[in-house]
Amino acid sequence: MSDAPVTTGRRARGGGGAARRAERTAISIETAKYIERNIPNYEVLTEEALQTIETNAETVLAEIGVNFVDNPAALERWRAAGAEIDGERVRIPRGLARKLCATAPSKFTQHARNPARNVEIGGNTLVLAPVYGPPFVRDVEGGRRYATIADFEKFVKLGYMSKWLHHSGGTVCEPTDIAVNKRHLDMLLAHMVYSDKPFMGAVTEPSRAQDSVEMCEILFGKEFVRDHTVMTSLININSPLTFDSTMMGALEVYAANNQASIISPFIVGGAMAPVSVAGTLTQTLAEVLAGVAYSQLVRPGSPAIFGTMVTSIDMNSGAPTFGTPEAEHITYGAGQLARRMGLPYRSAGSFCGSKLPDAQAGYETGSSLKMGLLSGVNFMLHACGWLEGGMVASFEKFVMDADQLGTLHHFARGVDLSENGQAMDAIAEVGPGGHYLGCAHTQANFKNAFWRTDLLDYKPFETWDEEGARDTQTLAAVRVKKMIDTYQQPPLDAEIETRLRAYVAAKKDSMPDAFG
Repeated sequence: MSDAPVTTGRRARGGGGAARRAERTAISIETAKYIERNIPNYEVLTEEALQTIETNAETVLAEIGVNFVDNPAALERWRAAGAEIDGERVRIPRGLARKLCATAPSKFTQHARNPARNVEIGGNTLVLAPVYGPPFVRDVEGGRRYATIADFEKFVKLGYMSKWLHHSGGTVCEPTDIAVNKRHLDMLLAHMVYSDKPFMGAVTEPSRAQDSVEMCEILFGKEFVRDHTVMTSLININSPLTFDSTMMGALEVYAANNQASIISPFIVGGAMAPVSVAGTLTQTLAEVLAGVAYSQLVRPGSPAIFGTMVTSIDMNSGAPTFGTPEAEHITYGAGQLARRMGLPYRSAGSFCGSKLPDAQAGYETGSSLKMGLLSGVNFMLHACGWLEGGMVASFEKFVMDADQLGTLHHFARGVDLSENGQAMDAIAEVGPGGHYLGCAHTQANFKNAFWRTDLLDYKPFETWDEEGARDTQTLAAVRVKKMIDTYQQPPLDAEIETRLRAYVAAKKDSMPDAFG
């Protein structure tokens, strides 16, 4: 079953009766397996439309070209592969990029330090990861404020304890109380120590990507990292059609070390791409083709994911908008293009433009999450916690979204047409005019018949009113506190943790703080 639970408890150090008592009283953390779809993908583009977009994307690469800036080594790689180089402009002959992309795997395993949490990315799977990148956080107690490392660690703990979330993510929020050139070390340490789910590496500078690889070598072992993928990291393209040396430098490190990269245009329609759906899909495909092809020039066979992060724009204010039909068309269409390339697909999330976890946030998020499931997304970054167009990571919305991710798991199962699913025995037992509450079929299935929320309120009005007439945000705040109060760190070898902390301390001591 797609959401069969995996449970772990924290085992106390030491032996004998004390250890056994600690094991019995430990909090059990249940995590659902990554989603395996038993439903069809929704497709909006015809074969003719797909061929038109693919032809146009090849024209963009061959005649307009893409820029690889401040990266002479990348230009030489492209020249050797047969591309035309004009300054920093790279024009890629028709078919060359697609041919290079063919060596990227269609599916791969990302390993977690707890093997029970390993995830498969590609094919019919869907892996859910939390929000990425906000400089601000929000909760009901402190309001909107700059994020700190304490906030970051709190999000990692919430992610670890969230049943329907498969992945710890990366920059869940930007800890602005730590220097820019050092914060990646503290973030990686938090993912490695406070969770045992898979995580993402640093991409803000090539040396930070290398630090990520070296920390993973401590956590997993150098040989294991050499032979297995233990990180999936976000490489954003500087749309339109520009590949900067910072992101490409990080990509080079990860590809060379056989670690996965999400090659992802970041597009606000009307600003970084045309206002039309077909035009945006054409540019997106051209950028992904070039980016994935380059990863294969660095190391053929290195894992790469077809990414797209698409919003539209409010033509009055210039602000990004979410949950729009145009973004849905692009997300569904990009999924079709990714499948035709045989690549895993990243898109969608808990997107919304709301300032609070309110009705607007709920409408837009619900639309975006279901869109991701139906479009065939394999890796969904931003699956919970996103607020204010990605500027804010909200603690309350994190647990609200994480609860709703359970509906994706259950919907993805499809319709059960087994003998039990057909329920003919129940229909025969109850007959005309009866009810099903006490029949044998209901008694046998009631525990797992329907998805059940851990957050939303379905109590009678009188009970709800007596308990304080709490809205969803209030209930979410209570749940955040309960989860943090009951958090227990997953077991980690003491020597490995000591080595990780020593590595971080030495790296931070080796350079002055830089906040630019």
